[in-house]
Amino acid sequence: MMSFPDPSSLSTSRSFIVIFLLTLSTVYFSACSENEQGESESAVEERILEYETTITFLNERGNEISEIEAAVADDDASRSQGLMDVHSLPVDAGMLFIFDDNQQRNFWMASTPLSLDIIFVNEEYEIVRIHRNTSPYSQESIPSELPSKYVVEVNAGYTMRHDINEGGRIQIGE
Repeated sequence: MMSFPDPSSLSTSRSFIVIFLLTLSTVYFSACSENEQGESESAVEERILEYETTITFLNERGNEISEIEAAVADDDASRSQGLMDVHSLPVDAGMLFIFDDNQQRNFWMASTPLSLDIIFVNEEYEIVRIHRNTSPYSQESIPSELPSKYVVEVNAGYTMRHDINEGGRIQIGE
């Protein structure tokens, strides 16, 4: 003869399962909610640049190729910070580094999340070296190889898209 479970014990088992599932889902959603809040609190706040000047790129014949808006780094603190913690840069924008003298320079990409083209320019405004598509967060030294007084950083690929080459020139406007 076949026996069936007592209906009162089924009700208790179902209640236990329902309570267990509700508790489990509450813990899961609470953990997800805390994780999302924790991520937003610990996220690095993006720096917003102030564009103070324009830079016009000229080819070897002196013809205008393109123009960007540029933030200016003209003291030790702003030059050291550069584009660190800047996560987006408009296609027609960049940063101009201005130094007091014309000498060989070394740059690096530490704490810089963007791939950049780095353009070294001498005191006569001639482009003496371009490093294209630099690696974000790299500790590798990026040398000018020749003396430079100015350095321009733009989004990676900008110099190729606009046919900007060594031997060209820049003009700095207000």
